[in-house]
Amino acid sequence: MSNQAFGWTGKHIRVNLSNSKIQVVENDPAIMTSFIGARGLGIKYMTDEVDPRTDALEPNNKFIVATGPLTCMPPGGNRTYFVTKSPLTGGIANAGVGGYFGAELKFCGFDFIIFEGKAENPVYLWIKNKRITLRKADHIWGKGTEDSEEILLKETDPMAYIAAIGPAGENLVRLANVITGGVTGARAAGRGGVGAVMGSKNLKAIVVRGHSGVKIADLEVFNKNITKTWKYWQNPTPSCASGLGETGTIGVLSFTNDLGILPTRNFKTGVFEGAHKISGETFAEKYSVKGARPSKACFACPAGCARLSLVEEPGYEGKGEGPEYESVASLGSVTCVDNFPAVIKAGRICNDMGMDTISTGVTVGCAMELFEIGALTTQDIGYDLKFGDADALIDLVEKMAAREGFGWILGEGSYRLGERYGHPELSMTVKKQELPNYDPRGVKGQGLAFVTNNRGADHCRAEVNCSEIFETTMLGYWSKDKDVDRFAIEGKAEMTIHYQNYCAWAYDSLGFCYFLLMETPEQEIIDLLQSATGIDFGGLDALNKLGETIFTMERLFNLKAGLSAKDDTLPKRFLKEPMPDGPCKGQVFEQDQLLPDYYKMRGWDEKGVPMAAKLEELGIHPSRGNNI
Repeated sequence: MSNQAFGWTGKHIRVNLSNSKIQVVENDPAIMTSFIGARGLGIKYMTDEVDPRTDALEPNNKFIVATGPLTCMPPGGNRTYFVTKSPLTGGIANAGVGGYFGAELKFCGFDFIIFEGKAENPVYLWIKNKRITLRKADHIWGKGTEDSEEILLKETDPMAYIAAIGPAGENLVRLANVITGGVTGARAAGRGGVGAVMGSKNLKAIVVRGHSGVKIADLEVFNKNITKTWKYWQNPTPSCASGLGETGTIGVLSFTNDLGILPTRNFKTGVFEGAHKISGETFAEKYSVKGARPSKACFACPAGCARLSLVEEPGYEGKGEGPEYESVASLGSVTCVDNFPAVIKAGRICNDMGMDTISTGVTVGCAMELFEIGALTTQDIGYDLKFGDADALIDLVEKMAAREGFGWILGEGSYRLGERYGHPELSMTVKKQELPNYDPRGVKGQGLAFVTNNRGADHCRAEVNCSEIFETTMLGYWSKDKDVDRFAIEGKAEMTIHYQNYCAWAYDSLGFCYFLLMETPEQEIIDLLQSATGIDFGGLDALNKLGETIFTMERLFNLKAGLSAKDDTLPKRFLKEPMPDGPCKGQVFEQDQLLPDYYKMRGWDEKGVPMAAKLEELGIHPSRGNNI
């Protein structure tokens, strides 16, 4: 069992795109045990093999596609992570996605893939069981993810699964993503511009089809543990499981609007008067395919949170998967577009072109405000750009993907857009990555997570809002026996650190669905992991310490890449402009009070640099390339 044969497959692939050399390599048991999988493996190999100062779009950046030990296992083992240096933030990027791709990669017999170099011409990687080949992709270069997938399924295997980029990635749009299941149900590894890194390497797609199984250390105990976990979906709480099954994530929109934290008009306020027009209820009534529950659940998922949409209004016709909450809020309320068919179409364009819907919508919202204050003119854009303009939304999304005209600068993201036109403060970003859709003035712990998350503004790396706004506790049962005041700042540093560490090992390294883990006690997740792998990881404290190690190594990577404490900040809108109306009226984000406490509790100095004692405690040795 020297290659960790239980839970993991025991092997990974290295692909040098510059010389087309492909190697199958046995996993290092010490690395697998120390970093588990996915996000953990990603930062380990990025730390050891990539100079953080390298340009993200140069060949010496690496691109890692990784699963976890519970990927391909029920219930909900379906996550894959794409880890690289971000062309958007300049720091670490780790974008996760559900669907079927990761499970199929493990069925091929591999835990992860490391790409390096750059192909001379467009290529795609085709893996069928143990047979691995690089094939020409000139014929699909320039095509959207849907057309690309149709062609690739015909060329390879109709039952294969695909991770591909669209024209946005090819055009090095800094907010380009990677799409899995373009035809069969789009899932996006959305954040940080990972699609642009694929594009920079002339790597159009990865296609996988496997028939192998994955060995379980103690199958009898593992099955008992699955049964225990499954009960949280048989008798779900209203906050998560049942709500996802009935309405999908889009059902959150009315909820956040009622709380006054739905970002509106480029985050000027948290209440959108047109929210009812783009709500989950309106979607279910008018645009959800009738008779359909989820369009397609991810691998081994008992809930199924995806929706299947059908729009028949002239000019917006189309069908597809989605939209999700984040997409509707960013493309809708942030831009004040309450034309739901237009919002849905803009999301479909993003999926086909391969762009992050969050960053796309917030970038358009930034452009709208720049025009409103006169920093942008009609001559710059070609027409007047106003909040609420549905046609402009669609036009700019298309031009952004193509880098056409004004779309060229939009493809750089909102920070570079604002900087170019003299108002970077109107970019609603942290570390140059656009905020997701929870206004931090109304959820202070989530705001602190936005500020300090290593991949920039993000909710998935620490969903502190789950404890701040939901009645039911989630993510480690932080608030099981106590109420959490979403406006309070006391205790939020400790809570945020807990969530970030827990996410790093549980959410992002195991390969399990986020929503499933929200409902499952920590010990039951540990039991599942240990019965699958046959390894005693030392309990919750030890695993949380592993999460802290992963998080700290990412911080060190970012510091070496040139990020610093000055990048740990929300835009001044949240710090200086009280919420003008709604349930959060008068609130600001007290960053100056929260951040010093956070640094201190992390064992970092006042400049946000991990101190020697903390590194020693975690076994991180920067002088040895952060090897542990």
